[in-house]
Amino acid sequence: MATTPPYDVEVGSGVRGRVAALIAAARPQARAAAVVTTAEVRRWPWSDLDTGLDQTVLEVPDGERAKSLAEVERLCEAFAEAGLSRDDVVVGLGGGAVTDLAGFAAAVYLRGVRVLHVPTTLLAMVDASVGGKTGVNLRAGKNLVGAFHQPLGVLADTDVLATLPERERRSGLGEVAKCWLLDGRDGDAVTRADDETLIAVSLELKARLVARDEHELGARALLNYGHTLGHAVERTVLTRDPDGLRHGEAVAVGIAFAVRLAARLGRVDAGVVDEHDRVLAALDLRRWLPRELSVDDLMAYMARDKKARHDLRFVLPGPNGFELVAGVDADVVRAALAAFALESSGREATRE
Repeated sequence: MATTPPYDVEVGSGVRGRVAALIAAARPQARAAAVVTTAEVRRWPWSDLDTGLDQTVLEVPDGERAKSLAEVERLCEAFAEAGLSRDDVVVGLGGGAVTDLAGFAAAVYLRGVRVLHVPTTLLAMVDASVGGKTGVNLRAGKNLVGAFHQPLGVLADTDVLATLPERERRSGLGEVAKCWLLDGRDGDAVTRADDETLIAVSLELKARLVARDEHELGARALLNYGHTLGHAVERTVLTRDPDGLRHGEAVAVGIAFAVRLAARLGRVDAGVVDEHDRVLAALDLRRWLPRELSVDDLMAYMARDKKARHDLRFVLPGPNGFELVAGVDADVVRAALAAFALESSGREATRE
């Protein structure tokens, strides 16, 4: 099996200014670049990247609306019209959806051109930009069409985080919480960590797991902690309200459920549930189901999760640490979900 080529991941103030230098060093034969971004990102002064090449800027829709096969086709047609060759470069400038879309379009255009990611949200910095997982959605579910396509490099400029709305920052913190818990870090310490520390902890964990399992055949699946229910919640809400929930918000809900399912299965005790809730609360993350969601709809969606093999699979904590647990009994999941929905209703009533 081919090994993953090494690539630069730079985190810090002003690193977006290194786009041209990174491309020149890693891809000296490149003559053209296609920068995939959104109209919203282009409003900011820091979005004016210089690739040092013959550059075409291509705008895509904001958020999950960008992650469709129609947008992949449109981008590939634009790449062809711009004359991109296999020697050239695609640059993804934006949040997680742009990163997923640009990476997948680069993976399939000419059977693969290199992609450089310049993530502009905390979520993209800690999750989508590193590890080479790319993909778009189908009506049936999130990320059901995709490819593993490692980037040429990642430049995560912490200066842009100051411009993020609080809700976008919280979305990134959902993935941070996941990594913090998977890495077994102290729940109190998360409140003292600055942005660079939060990003570094997440990227270091992800790098370790990806190095062991690039194609998600084993250890890398742990990075899906909280995502089985999280994706179901996210997709169900977004079919009703395109701005109803951010990815990281949904992952936080999925994490809160997963640890409760683990407790119901006798894998962990109440202290582990409390520790999870403490980390989520410290990061001001939602830990309850939206009240309008039905258990039946969520069960149906989880059965179509991309990790599923005609059964229900969850990443769960247990006596041996975190594991991907296959064949979880649907009746147990349904009972745990019903109990979680009831607990969530109580929390929302108290919050109101």
